Amino acid sequence: MSECPTTFFGTVLAVQANFYDVRADRWDDLPPAAEPPETPPGFPLQNPTPFPKRSLLCTRRTRLKKVGQRVVVGDRVRVEEADWPGDRGAISAVLPRETLLDRPPVANADRLLLVFAIEQPSLDPNQLSRFLIKAESTGIPVQLCLSKGDLVSEAERQDWCDRLADWGYAPIAISVEAGWGVDELRTKLSGHTTIVSGPSGVGKSSLINALIPEAQLRVARVSGKLQRGRHTTRHVELFELPGGGLLADTPGFNQPELDCEPEALMGYFPEIRRARGHCQFSDCRHRDEPDCRVRGDWERYELYLEVLAEAEAVAEARERERQKKGSRYKVKAGRDGQKELEPKLDRDKYRRESRRQQHQSLQDLCAELEDAERQEAREAAELDRPTWG
Repeated sequence: MSECPTTFFGTVLAVQANFYDVRADRWDDLPPAAEPPETPPGFPLQNPTPFPKRSLLCTRRTRLKKVGQRVVVGDRVRVEEADWPGDRGAISAVLPRETLLDRPPVANADRLLLVFAIEQPSLDPNQLSRFLIKAESTGIPVQLCLSKGDLVSEAERQDWCDRLADWGYAPIAISVEAGWGVDELRTKLSGHTTIVSGPSGVGKSSLINALIPEAQLRVARVSGKLQRGRHTTRHVELFELPGGGLLADTPGFNQPELDCEPEALMGYFPEIRRARGHCQFSDCRHRDEPDCRVRGDWERYELYLEVLAEAEAVAEARERERQKKGSRYKVKAGRDGQKELEPKLDRDKYRRESRRQQHQSLQDLCAELEDAERQEAREAAELDRPTWG
């Protein structure tokens, strides 16, 4: 049997604290699995998994930490000093990323699966739209999935699909309990690195268990009173699809944070993208401009105005902070004649008092002392004056 390579390229499947689970990209380069070692009768194997393993638990080289190189789930990395029997290795380099999401931190994803339940909890169009806007802002193609379709009638499912088609999406309705729609979704995701996202309680973990039975993710029921989901996923982890591809389960949250620029917001609505070519203004925000052909004739227009106002308020606050920060610096000429910014000293904290001000303060102090002495002399004279009966 050939020796196991000590250096290989792999994909980070999970991150826990300062440890990284890295799967070898080319398993065929590794030697075939060896037979488990013989053990005396009555003694169980300490490690029943045949050697070698397909993934190693790795640390990050100190030099990567010094240069600020972050390692996230989905990164393709180079592993050195691989110790296959000891299940250890060290990440020495991170390959260039094709895509990167900050929240949740996932690299090299080429598909975003947004899961929403039709019932339990009920589908909220406003919440769904905000998730879609956040998903569109990533630049990754979005696939919409409507779970728990068995809890409503076929007519209601079709109404939702038609409604979302008007928004510009082609959702796939599924039911994990009834077992339909999952195969169609698996075909859509095959060969892709997909991020699964959506609110808590919509059945993301149950869906992944149906797509990948080996995942065995923990699931929880929706709260009966509030109809809110419980957080069962605590960190990001990649799972291998049986037909090829990777699936990233992410923690659920109920309201994404929208921090997009007002100018970019228009590109996150498929309705605007379809009709934008008919608008005669290139910089039109489709609000109150005259003869705008985009505004007012589609369902989510009022929501667009609401989100646009929020984005403008955030942009104005950011500009005020930038100007405030800029006033704390002064421009000076550098060695090469280039203009440089230098922080201004805090006047109240670092500015020295001038000699004139020091002299004036000393004069004021002397005057106060003289006034106090004169006052004391007057009071003493009043006490010494004889009184006549």
